[in-house]
Amino acid sequence: MGSLILCHRKKAKHPYEITRIHMHIYTIEELCYYFCNNLYLIDYTIINKKLCDWLEEELELDDLAAELRVLLDQNCTTEQFLLTVLSHAAIYSAAEITKIHNVLEHLKNQNEVEREKYKADNLLNSGETASAILVYQSIVNKDWDESIGKEFYSKVYSCLGAAYGKMFLYEEAAHMYERAYEVNPDASILKPYLYCCYRYLPEDAYGKMLSKEQTYLNLNSELKEDMKEALQQADLDIEAQVLEKWKREYRRTDN
Repeated sequence: MGSLILCHRKKAKHPYEITRIHMHIYTIEELCYYFCNNLYLIDYTIINKKLCDWLEEELELDDLAAELRVLLDQNCTTEQFLLTVLSHAAIYSAAEITKIHNVLEHLKNQNEVEREKYKADNLLNSGETASAILVYQSIVNKDWDESIGKEFYSKVYSCLGAAYGKMFLYEEAAHMYERAYEVNPDASILKPYLYCCYRYLPEDAYGKMLSKEQTYLNLNSELKEDMKEALQQADLDIEAQVLEKWKREYRRTDN
């Protein structure tokens, strides 16, 4: 049986809003949870004196707020700021704090552009597609880091393709996948590229494009099978939902 954790007694009347993901924080425990699950997203938008003021005014954590202000005045690292908050909250064991410290050390040793991509990946996965696109674009639009390799930048373009696809901007998505393939000719990029072309091109233009490449014709056959399976699965999901609804209605009438 796990040990009990005594939470801080105070809950904010006015939450701290993390604007990037539209999240409201009401307690020190929620703040720590956000930190630990979004280590790649932590930056100046939350590590600032506004957060210190909120900790002091809303949670009455005067000592913590004062300590964090001193750290900010000393141009502290992200690691120092986070560990100070986590240690003060006392909801993590020494072993957990050490593990978080190791992750932060790993992040600190990562290339800056790799950190930016991971940040964009997290934004994309959390539904912040437009914000993710801006970060991906900032990566490919500045001077490339030759020490990383073209494969990395190809993946960034592929991620841009996926992001535009989520927004149903299939023409833009196709251009990104095309660029990804130009940078690094990985065959796995061609299928999502073809799908986006299929979605935005007129039927005759799409057919003409396929006829120019035997590889495209083969992949198009696979693509059609994939879409057929996806539609069948969608139908099964809808059928399952309907059956579940009927079951609930039957149970209510049976009672």
